[in-house]
Amino acid sequence: MKKYNVGIIGYGWVASAHIPAINASKQAQVTAVYSSRPLDSEELSAKWGGNVTGYNSLDKMLANPEIHAVSICSYPQHHAKHVIAAARAGKPIIVEKPLALSWKDCQAMEAAVKKAGVKTCVCFECRYSSQFLATKAVIDRGLLGDLHYGEIDYYHGIGPWYGQFRWNTRKNAGGSSLLTAGCHALDALLLCMGDDVAEVTSYDTKSRSKIFKPYEYTTSSVTILKFKSGRIGKCAAVVDCLQPYYFHTHLVGSEGSLLDNKFHSMKLHTNKNAWSSLAMKMLDSGDVSDHPYQSQFQAFFDALDAGKEMPLTSLADAIKTHRVMFAADESAKKRRPVRL
Repeated sequence: MKKYNVGIIGYGWVASAHIPAINASKQAQVTAVYSSRPLDSEELSAKWGGNVTGYNSLDKMLANPEIHAVSICSYPQHHAKHVIAAARAGKPIIVEKPLALSWKDCQAMEAAVKKAGVKTCVCFECRYSSQFLATKAVIDRGLLGDLHYGEIDYYHGIGPWYGQFRWNTRKNAGGSSLLTAGCHALDALLLCMGDDVAEVTSYDTKSRSKIFKPYEYTTSSVTILKFKSGRIGKCAAVVDCLQPYYFHTHLVGSEGSLLDNKFHSMKLHTNKNAWSSLAMKMLDSGDVSDHPYQSQFQAFFDALDAGKEMPLTSLADAIKTHRVMFAADESAKKRRPVRL
């Protein structure tokens, strides 16, 4: 089993969750951190353990042959240049969502990664959550039959009390309600329903609350998806709500239905007049410290050991979700359906 020294790009809120998750893996350790702000290597080493070198030059960190992989935790608007630079340096890449704030940048990232032949991991970590591992197992075992309708929605009020609010309100940093956070729900919907999306229709709006006034973009959207298979789906992305965090899931099939952590299955002869319960940890927080990064990153390093692309959340997987997101945002802007 190879040992991987990992360099962090961007030393902010999300890095504070990536670093312990990487260090908790069987074969990786963070040994370098790049930031535009001055960093003290002794302080980094004392905080995170081992020998951690602080860099103010990304080129120098990427040129270090002792750095075997990178984790990109910078602001979304910088992801494209950081992914492309890391790919050109031949480093396997972990990158936060969204990949970028434009489809053009996503395509440039995809081209750079393909040319370099580096392995990738995109932080759609909800696919590795207890909730969606269990949900996907129920689907794959046919307990719901053939799905024909699904809705997965993201409700999370990202206000001044939340760490990312200070930059997230900007159009050139947050992007849209889907890009900034609702992408997790849309990605989960594609995980469950398939990625053969033929057409999307999206509408958006914004809360009148003074709390969310600083946002430069609409902060609530609803997207209707039509799949080539004939299935239909719905995804709401609401980041201007005043309520507890809620990752709503409702899937309907020919043999049963699933609602969050409850289900009914004709195949199991469960009582159709009362829900049966699934034992799983629900996604109930938007805090990065509660995200299932450790499971996802372990799968990434295991895939590197095997010389394979990681399952579920490689850049190739994430590109499909981003293609649908940008089509949805285009639909909302142009007020018409968009075919993919």
